[in-house]
Amino acid sequence: MEKIKVVFFADILISDFDGASRTMFHLINRIPVNQFEFLFVCGLGPKQINHFKCIHVFTLGVPGNKSYRFAAPMLQQLELDKIVESFAPHVIHISTPSLLGNYALKTAKRLGLPVITIYHTHFISYVDYYIRNFPFLIDLAKNKVNDALKSFYNQCDTVYVPSQCMIQELGERGVRQDVMKLWERGIDKNLFSPTKRNPEIIRSLTGNDYPCILFVSRLVWEKNLQMLIDLYYLIKKRKLNYNLLVVGEGVARKEIEKQMPEALFLGHRGHTELASLYASSTVFFFPSVTETFGNVVLEAMASGIPCVVADKGGSRDFVDDGVNGFRCNPYNVEAFLEKIMLIIEQPKLARQFSEKGLEQSRKYVWENLASIYFNDLKLLSYDLQVV
Repeated sequence: MEKIKVVFFADILISDFDGASRTMFHLINRIPVNQFEFLFVCGLGPKQINHFKCIHVFTLGVPGNKSYRFAAPMLQQLELDKIVESFAPHVIHISTPSLLGNYALKTAKRLGLPVITIYHTHFISYVDYYIRNFPFLIDLAKNKVNDALKSFYNQCDTVYVPSQCMIQELGERGVRQDVMKLWERGIDKNLFSPTKRNPEIIRSLTGNDYPCILFVSRLVWEKNLQMLIDLYYLIKKRKLNYNLLVVGEGVARKEIEKQMPEALFLGHRGHTELASLYASSTVFFFPSVTETFGNVVLEAMASGIPCVVADKGGSRDFVDDGVNGFRCNPYNVEAFLEKIMLIIEQPKLARQFSEKGLEQSRKYVWENLASIYFNDLKLLSYDLQVV
């Protein structure tokens, strides 16, 4: 039987680079090699991925964010055209509507191929942060971004969207309902688990037994880091004996470290150590409003730690307010601290959130999501052959 051929376009294909990369590799590492043949095209990544060839495209830096680069396929378009055409794909997978993604979409349309994509990044929510110094341009920029995203996604055959609230918002912004499909995220329950709890880890870092508030994220301003800073100062103002642990790296780290001198910045931590930090902390705090899903909240829930999150963005979908965690106005630091204090001061409530959060996390299984993805590739390929 002929294998289904897929060209997979992504600007960055580094397995643990960010949440989007981890999502992609959960699929990549589950490819049924007896049924599929993949060709990867990326800006940054290895030469080979699971024995499949990976083509590299010239990259450009992102202003203000040294950790990211984006692919610029226009500099080698003829070469790429030949490579893709000789591969003779059945389906095109596009990671993001970047320059590379738009090249891939145009190529798919030119060759009459179906397109599948995953809505990884809520780009429009980034506008407020990246041009915050030019407020008079924000509405114009949002309209431009919205028009570009609407045009891109409406030309795709299947758009995986990770949360119901994102489906609703994208629909309101003009993305066709018939191309969107709810496709959430999974969790490694063997890795993230309450069994990884080890209070000594926290004690060795803090030198005390005070309650520990944990924040895990890339340290970039679009993660609503101002609320993290404001929380730190409110805790200091009220003279509360709480530890604040910050896990992650990013362009904003130096600035927020200066503003939060007594917080513990742990940098990037591997999954094994991170799992213990989750399970051993008291409360997980996540004020980001730009998430399409919020993998870190799911990891925290699976670790048995109560969560306090922003009532906006994808993270809010799996927090049932007052049942398995709290949702707060994303710009009200007083509300965040009030809910954090309730959890710390009421052990019975903390246990309830922990138990209900664990129940919630068990619904998210990577094997099921991968099965849906590969089945959809087959259906798209079949539709192409029928046509």
